Amino acid sequence: MIEIKVPELAESITEGTIAQWLKQVGEQVNQGEYIAELETDKVNVEITAEHSGVIKEFKKEPGDTVEVGEVIAVIDESGDASGSTEAPAAKEEPKAEEKKEEPKQEAAEETTSSTDRPLASPAARKLAREKGIDLKEIATNDPTGRIRKQDVETHQSKPAEKAPSAPAAKKPAAQPQQDQPGKPVERVKMSRRRQTIAKRLVESQQTAAMLTTFNEVDMTAVMDLRKRRKDAFLDKNGVKLGFMSFFTKAVIGALKEFPLLNAEIQGDEILMKKYYDIGVAVSTDEGLVVPVVRDADRLGFAGIEREIGSLGKKARDNKLSISDLQGGTFTITNGGVFGSLWSTPILNAPQVGILGMHKVQWRPVAIDQERFENRPMMYIALSYDHRIVDGKEAVSFLVKVKELLEDPEQLLLEG
Repeated sequence: MIEIKVPELAESITEGTIAQWLKQVGEQVNQGEYIAELETDKVNVEITAEHSGVIKEFKKEPGDTVEVGEVIAVIDESGDASGSTEAPAAKEEPKAEEKKEEPKQEAAEETTSSTDRPLASPAARKLAREKGIDLKEIATNDPTGRIRKQDVETHQSKPAEKAPSAPAAKKPAAQPQQDQPGKPVERVKMSRRRQTIAKRLVESQQTAAMLTTFNEVDMTAVMDLRKRRKDAFLDKNGVKLGFMSFFTKAVIGALKEFPLLNAEIQGDEILMKKYYDIGVAVSTDEGLVVPVVRDADRLGFAGIEREIGSLGKKARDNKLSISDLQGGTFTITNGGVFGSLWSTPILNAPQVGILGMHKVQWRPVAIDQERFENRPMMYIALSYDHRIVDGKEAVSFLVKVKELLEDPEQLLLEG
């Protein structure tokens, strides 16, 4: 028998949660084939079989927390998918023809009746767990009695019709229901990633002396430049010219002038970083992630746009690797894509600075004492760690970002 263990994931990750099994007990698996999906604090990773054989047993269920090196499954190298792992015993009793079928039935029942758990696909179990639905309450049309994901989805749409019935009244037995009896609620377990995001954000606010300073940028020059060059840029580079490359270049120019915002506190020392790995916050269905654009100072506008686009797609497809998320020196987050006009971003520890972008909004702006013009304006925010960054330096950094964006030609020289 071969034990399948949780592999080494990354230096900072010691445990994860079984998201789903990609194989079933009794199923043949080949060496290198994926057998499980593991949800970690940062990304989901797939665990592969290091040997070929038949899956004999799952030691853990979807939703269970497992540590690196822990055994999660057992593979029988000598077995096959027909359940012939019991073949030696069968040969000793050739007369009992009916017994040849029994091992198959018992093997199937081990995963269901012996544990009093309904037969269900991993995807169905995961969805039911997230929605707080008891699998025993779900009906299925599958001739084998196996509950599938669509059965859970169908069941979920029924409570509204059954609201007055007794089963709906029984569910509110959990503690929080005591305060508002009869009120409809839904209990959903936080994903490991969401728990980690919550924990890290609280830790960041508790450990750093975080302050935020604000300014506003007249986006006229950037928008005019984009309008004039967008078609030629797309034809030449195969990627659209967006705001993010301008902001990344402006941030890098400002970081070179104010290097403490590209630093990190380690004990009683300040680690001054001489490289520019810029994190770009990306919103996904499972929470916010911050993949990193490596050596962004060495990339042109097209390179930055291409890298941000690639990382964003990987994030939304849940294909980011651990290395994509590690080692950023400064972060940019854009709440403007969701319509945010003003916010105070939280530091992405151990970084000491984060820039918040917001919605571009047309507003009347005083040109001089007598004239006003409507201009596309954006509020920008810099949250910083006051333990090593003083207010003067933080404000000057943000002013530099503003100046570079309002005169984007400078970015070719200073970004």
